[in-house]
Amino acid sequence: MPRILVIDDDAAIAEIVCINLEMAGYEVNQSPDGIQGQAMAIQIQPDLIVLDLMLPKVDGYTVCQRLRRDERTSDIPILMLTALSQTQNKVEGFNAGADDYLTKPFEIEELLARVRALLRRTDRIPQAAKHSEILNYGELTLVPERFEAIWRGSTIKLTHLEFELLHCLLQRHGQTVSPSDILREVWGYDPDDDIETIRVHIRHLRTKMEPDPRRPKYIKTIYGAGYCLELQNDREEEKSSVS
Repeated sequence: MPRILVIDDDAAIAEIVCINLEMAGYEVNQSPDGIQGQAMAIQIQPDLIVLDLMLPKVDGYTVCQRLRRDERTSDIPILMLTALSQTQNKVEGFNAGADDYLTKPFEIEELLARVRALLRRTDRIPQAAKHSEILNYGELTLVPERFEAIWRGSTIKLTHLEFELLHCLLQRHGQTVSPSDILREVWGYDPDDDIETIRVHIRHLRTKMEPDPRRPKYIKTIYGAGYCLELQNDREEEKSSVS
C-alpha cells in the first residue's frame, strides 16, 4: 500500500485530502507545519508528499528545497497543493523541486489523478526501461536504472521528470512534440491550457545540456507547436566533418 504524507496547516482541507486518499487505498500520514513535515518525511520515507506552500514556521518552498537536497528524500515525488495560482508561484514551486502543482479549490478526482500519475514514477526503473524503446542517439544515451544521461562523454544526473521528458523527446527525435502529448506521456494526465509546467522542466534540461541555454541548439522550441530534440548521429557528424 503506497504511503502518502500530507503537509498542510488547513485542518479542513487536510482532513478532506486525507480521507479521500485513504478511501482510494493509500496509507496516509499528516503534518500541520513545515518543520514537523520535513522530519516526518525523513522518518517514514513516504512514496509521495502532498505539500502546501503557505505553512507556519517554514514555508513549502523551503521544505521542498530541503527535501530535494537530502539524499534520503530527494527522489520522493512532491505535489504542491496551494491557493497561489499565479504563474510565478508555479515557476518558483517547480524551481524548488516540485513534480506537480495543483491549486485550491480543486476537485478530488483531479487530486487523485495527479497522485496516481506521480506514483507511476516511484518505481526505481522508469517507464523507459520497461519497453524496447530508443535509449540512445548520437552522443546521447539514457541510463534508466540510474536516471542519468550520458551526454557528449559526460554523465548528467536527471530528476525522474527530466528523465521522462528527455525520453519522450528522444522517442520522436527530429519531430515536434506538442505540449498535449508531453503532458499525457510524462505527467500522465489530460492536458489543460497551462504549459508552464513543461516550460520550467525544459529550461532545467537546457541548463544541463545546452552550451548556452538561452540559445538552445539541441532542445528547440517550435513556437505554437511544441518542442523538438535535434541531435546529430555518428553518420551525420562524419558528413559534417568531411564537408
